[in-house]
Amino acid sequence: MTAANSLSGTVWSTLVRGVRAADARPRPRESLLLGLVAITLVVGSASLAATRTVRSLAPGNGSGAVGEGSAGTPALDLRLADPQGLVAFLAVVLAAHLLLILAGRRTDQVLLPTVALLGGISLLLMERLPAGLAGGSAGLAGTQLLWLTLSISAIAMIGTIVRGDAWLRLYKYSWAAGGIALLALTFVFGDDVNGQRLSLSVGPFSGQPSELLKVILVVFLAGYLAENRPLLEQESTRLGPIRLPPLPYLAPMAAMWAIALLVVVIQRDLGAALLFYAVFLFLLYVATARSSFVIAGSVLFVAGAGLMARLFGHVQTRIDIWLDPFADPSGAGYQVVQALEAFARGGLLGTGLGAGLPTVGGRLPIPAVHTDFPFAALGEELGLIGILAILGLYLVVIERGLRIAAAARDDFQALLATGLSLVVGVQAFIIAAGNLKLIPLTGITLPFISYGGSSLLANGVVIGLLLALSDREVRAPARPRAGGSRRRAPAASSARSG
Repeated sequence: MTAANSLSGTVWSTLVRGVRAADARPRPRESLLLGLVAITLVVGSASLAATRTVRSLAPGNGSGAVGEGSAGTPALDLRLADPQGLVAFLAVVLAAHLLLILAGRRTDQVLLPTVALLGGISLLLMERLPAGLAGGSAGLAGTQLLWLTLSISAIAMIGTIVRGDAWLRLYKYSWAAGGIALLALTFVFGDDVNGQRLSLSVGPFSGQPSELLKVILVVFLAGYLAENRPLLEQESTRLGPIRLPPLPYLAPMAAMWAIALLVVVIQRDLGAALLFYAVFLFLLYVATARSSFVIAGSVLFVAGAGLMARLFGHVQTRIDIWLDPFADPSGAGYQVVQALEAFARGGLLGTGLGAGLPTVGGRLPIPAVHTDFPFAALGEELGLIGILAILGLYLVVIERGLRIAAAARDDFQALLATGLSLVVGVQAFIIAAGNLKLIPLTGITLPFISYGGSSLLANGVVIGLLLALSDREVRAPARPRAGGSRRRAPAASSARSG
């Protein structure tokens, strides 16, 4: 925690020196929402501490350490589960808020509080889980706090510094080439864990390139679709009832389909493939408003996945576990079965923070609860109402992103904002559906809640870019004039007036 505070202090002091106090602009809605977030997290931390106290007073655990009330019942002290960690996290969020105030930019005031609440829930969950689930001396909660600090720092820095998008739109093919190279490096040199090559190690550092790749993918797709939108909307070929654009412009669609299936085959990562392809289809529909593309793309993906299931055993295994995890409840279907039982124990209101996750044979029933199954753990302790509220937070991110897209200056900014918001929302719903056995289990993380630095940093970049795009002063590169007149951007609308 000391390292996190020191790092955040250095970042903030460097940035604040570059911001003039005269530019400061109050952010009243953000201030109010962050106050509510702080109250919610304090109440949650106190609830977790109270649960721990009650458990320590249970028969066989000793009693009298906390004291007794007048009636001989245990007197519970109102304290926080991890006051230092909570204060450090709230201090980082407050520093980000103050930096945005000093920058004076008219950016969205809902995104930061939404992310702060998701991050705070993550901290409470990591504090609840055994510290030994993650390596390192800082433990699970301490390490997660450090990554959350870096993530929120990225949000504040990008939201403050980025004032133009030329570096994204003009180099979309370079970004795409870099993403493909990153994917190839993971295929060749990635760490093989449980038959999956999801992470890449460089010296002492390790991360999942697919988290960064999703950002690169959105930048490329936004640039390509914005540039070729008129041609993609043209009808030149009919395939039965389906209308297709000029065939040369189908190449990127075919490439996306191939990349998604390649990720399934080589990385054995169904979640990343589904995320990439779903975001691609959503953006294609937003750019062209042609449902035939989405239908054709979905049919191709299902057909390709079916073919992969027949050719590769690990794909079929995932599908078999999804269809009937109870066929092998103590083996391949163990974690899925335990996750379903966790949801059942939680019911409507949940067991309470810290009161869930009973051990089985001295260990947690879901070994990957901190990475792949945090939604199941929260479902047990917060109940149906709690997980619906968490899903609602992701819907807020999508809504704010679509609102930013509606007010964008041109097609590229509109598609970029749409894609960035969908990356977070679609990823959240994919992992939630996997935990609930609505779709085959995937290996992706729950944004801002699952343990892991790669996911937190990548999603921090996503939210930071959304913040930057929400400022009406974000500049697009000047368009060339033709015949003395300038072509008006299709996405320009009266929504930006005033």
